[in-house]
Amino acid sequence: MNWNELSTLNQLEQIDELSKTKPVLILKHSTTCSISRASLGRIERTWSDENTMAITPYYLDLLAYRNISNKIAQRYGVTHESPQILLIKNGKSVYSESHMAINVAEILEQVSK
Repeated sequence: MNWNELSTLNQLEQIDELSKTKPVLILKHSTTCSISRASLGRIERTWSDENTMAITPYYLDLLAYRNISNKIAQRYGVTHESPQILLIKNGKSVYSESHMAINVAEILEQVSK
């Protein structure tokens, strides 16, 4: 899986613009959490190249970029959790999930809505 690294606040503007033509997935990942590591592994094992055609995936190391994680919570109106995914369409979070409830099939289902 080819993640785009989310490492600057300016990228949130780019994500909002991109999400007007293609949904964007943001994964907030804690590199020291075993649940986060397990969720990341499940995503990567079940992700296919076809999914990348439909969704642009971004990866946020929330320990390294806590300020971006906080801005995501504020900007998209979601309570911070880790691990957490957000699906962004037209500059808004249309779906979010956390921990072991993160599921690629559900993400794809939300894309088609």
